[in-house]
Amino acid sequence: MPSASYVSLVRAAIVAICLMLGPAFASAAPHAILRDLVSRDVTQPPTDAYCRATFHSPCYSPQEMRTAYGLNGLIDAGMVGAGETIIIIDSYGSPTIKADLAVFDQGFGIPDPPSFTILAPLGTLPWNSTTLSWAGEVTLDVEWAHAMAPGASIVLMTSPVNETEGVQGMPQFLVLERYALDHHLGKIISQSWSATENTLFLDTAGPGGPRVIADFEAFYRRAAREHVTVLAAAGDSGSSNVETNGVTYYPFPTVGYPASSPHVTGVGGTTLYADTSGNYQYETVWNDAGCCAGGGGISQLFKIPDYQRFSLRPRVQHELGGMRGVPDISYNADCNNAILVYLSFLGPDSAGWYAICGTSEGSPQWAGIVADLNQYAGRPLGFLNPALYAAGGLGQFYHFGHDITVGNNALVDVPGAVAPGYSATRGWDLASGWGTPNLVELPYQPFELLEH
Repeated sequence: MPSASYVSLVRAAIVAICLMLGPAFASAAPHAILRDLVSRDVTQPPTDAYCRATFHSPCYSPQEMRTAYGLNGLIDAGMVGAGETIIIIDSYGSPTIKADLAVFDQGFGIPDPPSFTILAPLGTLPWNSTTLSWAGEVTLDVEWAHAMAPGASIVLMTSPVNETEGVQGMPQFLVLERYALDHHLGKIISQSWSATENTLFLDTAGPGGPRVIADFEAFYRRAAREHVTVLAAAGDSGSSNVETNGVTYYPFPTVGYPASSPHVTGVGGTTLYADTSGNYQYETVWNDAGCCAGGGGISQLFKIPDYQRFSLRPRVQHELGGMRGVPDISYNADCNNAILVYLSFLGPDSAGWYAICGTSEGSPQWAGIVADLNQYAGRPLGFLNPALYAAGGLGQFYHFGHDITVGNNALVDVPGAVAPGYSATRGWDLASGWGTPNLVELPYQPFELLEH
């Protein structure tokens, strides 16, 4: 029988998560959006066909996602991220993540990772309703990075400080990321978190905001020099983002940092339509009315980097007005076309398979894809954007990606969100970047992204 204090803890955690997922969704960081409990059967996950029949929406499996995004050739050829390590940065962690990953792997027939290490160089906090609020994010990051690169090792690095808006939590994350490079832990970093750029400006955050950005930018430049790939989720609020209070939206278009960094690959959100075998049908920009949309827009802080200046069409250059555009690439994030995680941190009565969504899907899954590609290339790809934009600018993105041409990322029916959005177009755009992965041509012929 669970103790009364444990039951109270679980109830508080559930309330906290439900508040975070309310219909007028506003979050200070793009945490994974935990949706419905789909099944409590620990022995096997529900099938996509079951989800469609019962809930009238998909719940894609790892095998379906691999098929939709063209990874089967690589994985069947043994390009599973062997020899690579994916570093995941989160607050707090999850008390059940190792056990949950084992259930997830067994349910979907995925081998255990070569190693899974949890590091907390800054210390940890006792589990409570606040610390458990990150556990869904952690679960998504770990389980789905591993699903895309089953041969890669995973290092989960956790901070005892809650990253929200403004500078809170960011210096601690930077300590973790520096630790990862100082100790040569791996060549891929996934960040499914952000702060609205404007909450880091001098007039909002004081000198601490510009200082933390300068420190992160120095680190990201170092990561590029050391051939480390750094990915960041572009956020779940479309062209709108919240102020430091985590509730009120800026009335004009904004973007999130670090996805807006010129030295980071920002990952936006799409809605993936595929059949129950994972066969790709089409995609649009993610936009769930009353909830969320894929982050994207124009930085108010960073000038346009050379890889965008020299690769994007004049019309797009005019729209950017000399500033950095986000995202660079995208991935499925839709809450009505979700994926599944297994979690048990809410206690035995609430353990099971949950639908989950958000651009937090994209950063870890792209990290897994990069691990596979690093193995294929025989070397770390490092900073993706120069080669990505060079290939896209030459009209070659279709060799390894899906161009998203339909949809807009303005929040719809979300109180207080009034910023106009951006529409997908042919080629790169502010709603989906270049698009989503489609690696069916690999490993059968050379791949431009590997040739930088």
